[in-house]
Amino acid sequence: MTTAVFRPNPAPAAASFEAPELPPQLFRVLGTFVAMSGGDTDLELVGALADALLETPSYALMAEQLRRDPACAELIEARWIPPAHDLEQLAHMPEGSLGQAYAASLERLGYDPNLHAGMAPDSDAAYVELRLSQTHDLWHVITGFDTTVTGEIGLQAFHLTQFPYPLGAVLTAQALVSATLGAPELLPELVETIRTGLQMGLEARPLFAQRWEEGWELPLVEWREALQLRPFAERVGRL
Repeated sequence: MTTAVFRPNPAPAAASFEAPELPPQLFRVLGTFVAMSGGDTDLELVGALADALLETPSYALMAEQLRRDPACAELIEARWIPPAHDLEQLAHMPEGSLGQAYAASLERLGYDPNLHAGMAPDSDAAYVELRLSQTHDLWHVITGFDTTVTGEIGLQAFHLTQFPYPLGAVLTAQALVSATLGAPELLPELVETIRTGLQMGLEARPLFAQRWEEGWELPLVEWREALQLRPFAERVGRL
């Protein structure tokens, strides 16, 4: 009688695995994200983050989404950039006008209104980011969000329900991470401000489509009424 010898079947050869090549802009995005989460509030970091995100498909998709609105599409097609702003002239416009309110805001903050003069975008996505950067402080005025960290993130949330803004998405996520880990006592106010910003963006007409500079003399209240926009301070009872 022979004794059978059990020989296990050889294990199958391990399938070869090649890790996908990570896009270099991912490391730039993560680097700025981590630096900002560590407390670095330098505005140049925001610019670096925007530059890195511009190289991702998300910005092209954002521009495509905006083009679905005829007024936004017209602005993008024309790559419309207004003449340089004269803050002194705007400051002398009627009290309560958009121009006067914008000039007062920039004077208080000490910002240069013509920081983007001479820039020539080479794509729809680059134009959209340039126009958003150029009018960022104007959006603060029209929406009523202040320039505190919480107010800035409220405005980013407003963007997100107007169109899928990559920079707004990352900045909002970064603020939530920072508050959760470093200042949890600020989280309730931050979350409520984000919620309000999202709701405001849903209700308002498209802000990107507006040629603000052609209506400096119009009262701020008329602009808000036309855009179906109830400002943040009024919503939270801070007026």
